[in-house]
This record gives sequence, C-alpha cells and structure tokens, in this order.
Amino acid sequence: MYPDIATPNSSGTLKVSDIHTLYYEICGTDEGVPVVFLHGGPGGGFDPKDRSFFNPTKYKIVLFDQRGSGKSTPTASLEENTTWDLVKDIEKLRQHLGIEKWHVFGGSWGSTLSLAYAQSHPDRVTSLVIRGIFTLRKSELNFFYQNGASHLFPEAWDEYIAQIPEPERHDMVLAYHAQLNSIDDETRITAAKAWSKWEMTTSRLFVDPAYVARATEDKFANAFARIENHYFVNSGFMRDGQLLESQEIDKMFSEAHPSLSFST
Repeated sequence: MYPDIATPNSSGTLKVSDIHTLYYEICGTDEGVPVVFLHGGPGGGFDPKDRSFFNPTKYKIVLFDQRGSGKSTPTASLEENTTWDLVKDIEKLRQHLGIEKWHVFGGSWGSTLSLAYAQSHPDRVTSLVIRGIFTLRKSELNFFYQNGASHLFPEAWDEYIAQIPEPERHDMVLAYHAQLNSIDDETRITAAKAWSKWEMTTSRLFVDPAYVARATEDKFANAFARIENHYFVNSGFMRDGQLLESQEIDKMFSEAHPSLSFST
C-alpha cells in the first residue's frame, strides 16, 4: 500500500438512471494511467484507504460507490440494482470521464464485477487485477453462509444464526432476505447489523475491531446487508458459474482484444 491520500483531486456525481446517482472521485495524477477501483459487497462502498492501492505519481485513480452504496443515492435501494446495471454504470462513468481504456482492479465482490465488466467490454480494459476472488457460485455462497465458514468461526456463527428462527436456518440467505425487507424498521436494522457483523468478522485473515465496528452503523449496515443479500438471493443475476464458463472467459482473450492482461 502507498501512503494515505487525504483528499481526492476532484469528486462528482453521475446520474446513471432515473433512480440512481453515483458518487465518484479522482485521485493521483490527472495525466496518469487510468485505473478504476471496484469495491466489495456488493453494498460496501469504497473506503478512503482504497485510494492507497495505487502509486499516485503514476496513476489516475478512479473510485466510485456502486448503486445504493456509500455516498451514491438513493441509499440501500434495490430497485434497478443488478450486476448488469453496475456493468453499464462502469461504462457510463468511463465515457463521462473521457477515458478510452483503463486498468480494472477489484477484490471480493469487486473481483466478481471486474470479471463481468471485462467479459462485457474487453476492448475497454487494459488489464485486470483481481484479489480475494469470488465468482458468486452457489458453492461459494453455501460455504460462507450455510455450511463451511461456520466451522472456522463457530462463535461468530452462533451470533449470526441467533437472528433466525431454528426452522428457517436451512437457508440462511433466504431467511435473512425476509427480515432485511421487513416493513418493521427494528427487525430490518437488527438483521442488517447481524448480517454485516458476520461478514466483517470473517472476511479478513485477522479480525479487525474497527472493521467489525462498521456493522453497528445503521446506515452502513442497512445498505451493505440489504444490497448484498439482494444479489445473493438472486444468484448475482447470472447463471451458476457463468463467469468461469469457457465462452465467457474467451471474450476477454479473443483475437480482437489480444492485449488484455490478467493478474490475481
């Protein structure tokens, strides 16, 4: 990581639909090599620390909050919020900023979205750097939310399942979906905090108390949990394993786009 960047060079908003307006910012060198950072979740928004993944003397660093996340509005909105809406948003932002091609960098859900974007617009991707790779297969969701990570973090798992009545625990994602979309504010926020705490506790190699504490923030937890669960209960709006299908991967490395490089 490079030293923290305290403030961006510039920031702005971009209306991408009748409903959604994205917040974005630009850091680093305005004349540098363009790179776009795709944050995790979905629903997490980007953190100012994410600016520091890149050398600010070489890169024009673009960060933005995806639909319903962070400073984008409306907060926590699930309407018109799918993987393919986000892919279109990335293109709209690229065009808005007058960037011909850019490096694409993402981790966790950001890696999922990076792959979806690169497979849809390979001619606009200079290179792809993905980490903590997550392809949103049913097996991955089952491991994290049903039967797998529960054995690695048993105490955190007990807290996570306590929110759900025992007869509903055979499908935790679906059970949480009902509570996260409850018309009762207390039910919805309590579920959002429990869902978020599970992920904040288990998604890093070492538990970071400051990171876990974000799950206690009503606005963050509501957006993070509702949007993430919305995507997961809908299988990411993709076929199971779609991003790893040979014909989809081939789109990134076709003869028409031989220059795309790929790093993990």
